[in-house]
Amino acid sequence: MARYTGPKNRIARRFGVNIFGTARNPLLHKAAPPGVHGAKRKKKSDYGLQLDEQQKLRASYGMLSRKTTIRYFRQAEKSQDSTPLAFLRQFECRLDVMVYRLKLAPTIFAAQQLVSHGHVQVNGKKVDIRSFQVKPGMVVSIRPKSQNITIVKQALENQRDIPEYLSQDPAKFSGQLEILPELDQVPFALPVNVPLICEFLSHTT
Repeated sequence: MARYTGPKNRIARRFGVNIFGTARNPLLHKAAPPGVHGAKRKKKSDYGLQLDEQQKLRASYGMLSRKTTIRYFRQAEKSQDSTPLAFLRQFECRLDVMVYRLKLAPTIFAAQQLVSHGHVQVNGKKVDIRSFQVKPGMVVSIRPKSQNITIVKQALENQRDIPEYLSQDPAKFSGQLEILPELDQVPFALPVNVPLICEFLSHTT
């Protein structure tokens, strides 16, 4: 799976939030959205608002592809849970997301890289597939030989809160998914209307 390498700062400024949690806040010197320099923005159509919600969701998880988003939606439609809940859980339970939420990486992009380069274990075994779905009870950890990586140490010192559906053991560079998250438990950097995204995808895919 390709890793996003596009303009991260432009996306952050578009939504007015340091959505990727980078150390250098892209909003400090360019608060206006891209292409806007003091002019009033036109009101967006319903379609435009729905596209924005989808873009916010994809950005929150490291700019995942539209193809992945559609695949998760189709799988969610088959779930016994509500479609929005099943849809969001597939994003939230990705291995790279778990690494980021557990503060084993400073950003979602750093988490993607740690997984892809083989620095992460699940239940003691190396897993280098970023989209791997972590299930309740599984322990996510940094390999012993990789625990001296600077960004990992710095990430553990971050003041970000750990979501209530996770538990963390900083001394062991590890954490565990205790239960599947609910819609209102996911700590988005900015509000994301997941049901609206599902409604949009149901009519456009």
